[in-house]
Amino acid sequence: MRVDELDAKIVRLFTEEQRMSVLEASRILKVARATVQARLDRMIANGVIAQWVPQPEPRAFGFPVVAFCFLTINQDLGHDAVSKALAAIPEVIEVHTVSGDSDLMARVAARSNSDLQRVLDIIMATKAVVRSSSVIALNTHFEGRTLPLLEAAARP
Repeated sequence: MRVDELDAKIVRLFTEEQRMSVLEASRILKVARATVQARLDRMIANGVIAQWVPQPEPRAFGFPVVAFCFLTINQDLGHDAVSKALAAIPEVIEVHTVSGDSDLMARVAARSNSDLQRVLDIIMATKAVVRSSSVIALNTHFEGRTLPLLEAAARP
């Protein structure tokens, strides 16, 4: 879907102030309320806006350790079965199929480094994963940074 500068401005407004009303956004942008609503509806329908939900921050509720785990899977099970097994583990936040030496990359949250070992043991106990290698994120400078990309796509 092609996005324009007004789409990007709408997304920025709602990103910066999630509780803003459509009417308030229309006043700030100096466009009709129906225009803002129609654009939001179109971007949601086309997947430009994928979520409109609170995003809990693991660090804030006791999971300050973030690790990226490179997983080699049991090929006999296939990706769907492995993904289902990993989805049953609350500490596994994301899973991506990747190229390279591993089959999957998972982002995992843990309470501590030793708790990370517990989570890795649970991952291995699924028997869906045959080998793992992990790196711990020492600091997160930014994440989920898609708004600048949307704004760049909106430029002519």
